[in-house]
Amino acid sequence: MKPLSAIFKHTAWITALVLVLTACSGNSGSGGTNTGSKPDSGQSPAATQAAAQGGDLSFALATSPDTLDPARSGLAVAIRVYRALFDNLVVQLPDSSIKPWLATEWTISDDGLDYTFKLRQDVKFHDGTPFNADAVKFSFERILDPATKSGNALALLTPLESVDVIDDYTVKLHLSKPSRAFLTNLSSASLSIVSPAAVAKYGDQFGQNPVGTGPFIFVKWDQNQQIVLKRNPDYKWAPETIENKGAPYLDTLTFKIVTEEATRIGSVQSGQVLAAETVPPQNVLALKNDSKTQLIQVNTSGLPYTLFINEKKEPWNDLKARQALQYGIDVATIVKTLYLGTYDQAWSALAPGMTGYDASLENALKPDPAKAGQLLDELGWVKGADGIREKDGKQLTLNYVDGSPNREKRNDIAVMIQQQLKAIGIKVNVNITKDTTTVVYTNGDYDIYGNSQVNVDPNALYQFYHTPAQGARPTIANYSNPETDALLEQAAVEKDDAKRADLYKQIQQKISADAVIIPIYVFPYTVAAAKSVQGLKFDLTGYPWFNDTSIQK
Repeated sequence: MKPLSAIFKHTAWITALVLVLTACSGNSGSGGTNTGSKPDSGQSPAATQAAAQGGDLSFALATSPDTLDPARSGLAVAIRVYRALFDNLVVQLPDSSIKPWLATEWTISDDGLDYTFKLRQDVKFHDGTPFNADAVKFSFERILDPATKSGNALALLTPLESVDVIDDYTVKLHLSKPSRAFLTNLSSASLSIVSPAAVAKYGDQFGQNPVGTGPFIFVKWDQNQQIVLKRNPDYKWAPETIENKGAPYLDTLTFKIVTEEATRIGSVQSGQVLAAETVPPQNVLALKNDSKTQLIQVNTSGLPYTLFINEKKEPWNDLKARQALQYGIDVATIVKTLYLGTYDQAWSALAPGMTGYDASLENALKPDPAKAGQLLDELGWVKGADGIREKDGKQLTLNYVDGSPNREKRNDIAVMIQQQLKAIGIKVNVNITKDTTTVVYTNGDYDIYGNSQVNVDPNALYQFYHTPAQGARPTIANYSNPETDALLEQAAVEKDDAKRADLYKQIQQKISADAVIIPIYVFPYTVAAAKSVQGLKFDLTGYPWFNDTSIQK
């Protein structure tokens, strides 16, 4: 591992575009002590009597994780698996307050730069390695190390500057600047604590051999087929959000990889699996009326699914061209047609319910093909004989990139937008690829690319809309506005909640006025499960907890 002095010189190269974060908002004001509730080493008698012991829960995933290393993946599907394998220092409650987990208490210095945590002394990793301050230091310094190639985890851990071990069970985290989001970010699964011994043993293959302190232990990963976990019999340190503080009721937890929608949902109805995620809109009503199944829906917070317009590409570097896209795309028709009333339309860079969400943006911008055409006329793009606009002998073409498989019908969105923009004279080339990382993040070969982020703190906007540091990877939209930067910087440290909310409203207004994005939908995480599955719970960001889950015979 590189020394911190070397690490900090290079973190700008990897601070970055995030796919899915789970940062949180809460009581992260400076100063004081938080002891929260005393850790419980057992489980409630009521829970023990109510839950059936044993059995295997099969849970079908819509896609396959890229890795089970929290430091290296922020993909939602990966988080759903390693939420069962790893623990965090703190947990966020439904009221957004932050409570103990692997940490028992903490103090924050008056200047908001030093966080000192006292740790539990009865925890061990699945490989027998003791959990202690050295493990916390190792896990966080590993994220900061450029060799780890962290993305989401690094963005969440910023602005951590150094980690000091005070004693075996006390660790101090020093920040380079105050951050309202930092404490709650520590509850994110991407900042889970990993076994130092296992990382040393497996190296780059740790993501295929994950070792944490969580309620389940990794057994095997059959690529593109299944991931098998087993009950951790020694587990007794679940957070306050979990009723069963001891070992899980389930013997095993098997994640099946089933990418085809009809097959995934059919597997639940036929009993081949007991639960399946991401229920397609066309199946929601049928499953609600199916006596053998239950439908569990959890609204996710954060940044809605949004189309980012690449301002490095001509003519989209011109405000009028981007505004033409805003007026030329009929989002309401897309959402109604594809999601049949099961998804809500997005209107802003933030999802409803987030701190500072600006409801005044709802219905503020309506599709107007005539206005879109007028803007393009003003830029000199004139319709040719085939209806596609031309300028200086070049057709007006938009390169729309999306990923495969067709997650949440995003490929269908691309097709509908292709049709809508053709009507105003824009030719849309749709590029569906399995390697969006290379196409988008490495090559920058796109005019529009869609993304979303699970999050409960509006500071998430920073990674998407603040001008990157010199040498850092660019944001998706390549957007840079000094006024927006200043607002984001102020909101990140503002202690007054009302003022902070107002700052984020101003930020959303700026993003809308600068035509940076096309918000599309707010994603509801939907799980279909057999009626025998009981106690399946979700955290504040919509990721499943399996400690309380049991299978009734």
